[in-house]
Amino acid sequence: MTIVYVITTGGTIEKVYSERTGTVENRDCRIDRYLSFLRLPGCDIRIVPLMNKDSLEMTEPERDLILGTVKGLLLENAPIVITHGTDTMVRTGMHLYHGLPELKVPIVMTGAMTPIGFEGSDALQNLTESLFAARVLAPCVYVVIHGDAFPVYRVRKDYSLGRFVWTDYNLM
Repeated sequence: MTIVYVITTGGTIEKVYSERTGTVENRDCRIDRYLSFLRLPGCDIRIVPLMNKDSLEMTEPERDLILGTVKGLLLENAPIVITHGTDTMVRTGMHLYHGLPELKVPIVMTGAMTPIGFEGSDALQNLTESLFAARVLAPCVYVVIHGDAFPVYRVRKDYSLGRFVWTDYNLM
């Protein structure tokens, strides 16, 4: 049985519609409900709900908390998927990349442009692809989204296209 940890930090992937305010907002962890829809024989998914924030509101101490949580889980030598808001995913990923110089397992960051459960959402696809990628990629920090796996130091979010793309420069 392969163990994969899923650390949830919020972002669009977990936003819900608020009837009271008429907006989408982060309230609580929703990933576990959607993971139960997937067929993952031989895979033991362990969810670690860490925070539920829009990534634009994430602070450096919160990035340090993510790093510390990852360091603790790495003692179990199991791959890790982190759900995160797409706006600062690369920034947090680079924080992990620099803070984890000798990885033995992949760390996969993923998120969504549309909240999980909304019509046309990319969230479940991205989460499913990330769980697969975490079990087959070489040790490094990655962004896995929309059918692609990018090393975190070679990716950027292209706002005009609404997706992540390869960058010509190395962020290391």
